[in-house]
Amino acid sequence: MSHTSFDPSLAYAEALDANDELAHFRTEFYLKLGTIYLDGNSLGLMSKRSERTLMELIESWKELGIDGWTQGKYPWFYLSELLGERSASIVGADPDEVIVTGSTTSNLHVLAATFFTPSPTRNKIIATELDFPSDIYALQSQLKLHGLDPDEHLIRIKSRDGRLIEEEDIIAAMTDDVALIVLPTVLYRSGQLLDIERLTKEAHARGILIGFDGCHSVGAVPHEFSKWGVDFAYWCNYKYLNSGPGGVGGLYVNRKHFGRTPGLTGWYSSRKDKQFDMEHALTPAENAGAFQLGTPHVLSLAPFIGSLEIFAEATMEKLRRKSLALTRYMMDLIAHELDGMGFTIANPQEDHRRGGHVSLEHEEAIRICRTLKEEHHLIPDFRAPNIIRLAPVALYNTYGEVWQCVQILKQIMQEKSYEKYENKRGVVA
Repeated sequence: MSHTSFDPSLAYAEALDANDELAHFRTEFYLKLGTIYLDGNSLGLMSKRSERTLMELIESWKELGIDGWTQGKYPWFYLSELLGERSASIVGADPDEVIVTGSTTSNLHVLAATFFTPSPTRNKIIATELDFPSDIYALQSQLKLHGLDPDEHLIRIKSRDGRLIEEEDIIAAMTDDVALIVLPTVLYRSGQLLDIERLTKEAHARGILIGFDGCHSVGAVPHEFSKWGVDFAYWCNYKYLNSGPGGVGGLYVNRKHFGRTPGLTGWYSSRKDKQFDMEHALTPAENAGAFQLGTPHVLSLAPFIGSLEIFAEATMEKLRRKSLALTRYMMDLIAHELDGMGFTIANPQEDHRRGGHVSLEHEEAIRICRTLKEEHHLIPDFRAPNIIRLAPVALYNTYGEVWQCVQILKQIMQEKSYEKYENKRGVVA
């Protein structure tokens, strides 16, 4: 875009904040004074409501003991189902199509074990070479369990530029020997949002089942999984959904698959009214609850109750509108203020192809991230080999913070203050 009309002033950022319809939600979160937190795409901040509901569940354990499973404000026995119902609108699903259970990887294993049923002629899985590694590990192990060689049977769609995956390339790989497709909704490095509806339609036209990893989109990007006919999806709730470190994950199964016995089953796969019959023949739940395995992690579910209250009030439509505006403003500021300093914006520019974070490439990314964090109390996210991920989150970040972030980056580059740091990331990036 032309920057002749772009206003790079702090006053303009403050004016945007003054007109922000979601600004009042910022007071709901614990914000560290003097720190700018732009890492909500890895771990969202704690809300005061999450603290409240965590303490409420602790109190129920203290006061009710074992009766907490069926009594109190939030009976534990039905908590995963309750939170699934409350999460459903965030992903565009019916209430009984979502369950809050497990983790990203354990949920993928349950879903892949169910929906990957290879035959002699259809026995391959499509993923991409830019997927988060844990998805690849899980798919490789699922292939091995079927006696298949991952090097031959796991097709990883190549990126043309190392940043993005073109939908045309995925569709071209949908050949007659493919049984299952598992893709990210948003690529974790570049922030590219795939065309979920189109890919689902193309897969189904070829008789292929398709599922999505929503870790880097759920809570930042509205979805319509049921409307689009997506077969299944899974995600973590501790990023944009602010459920807390190690928070319980979520999964979606399209109702057309209800009644199908999951490939992996356990105690909580049971229909609720049959669970305590103690029969050795499982009667699976007749909804997404069938894809649970073990007992709910009650104290890890507790903060999510409070977080979902906030999302119900804010609505995904408003959150997405502000998220796109924040990332657009950040990209425009970067182009205006950091020109000639070696930065490349790696995420798509188009709104319909962009998730909730800005992906900024620089050959000194590690050292710049360390400088941001240690000297300026600005929390970014580094991804190898050269990416600074910056996630201005609609619920609690401001346009003023985006303005400050870009000014700090400009100062770091002008002063070359990053040079004092070793070009080495920490154990956890």
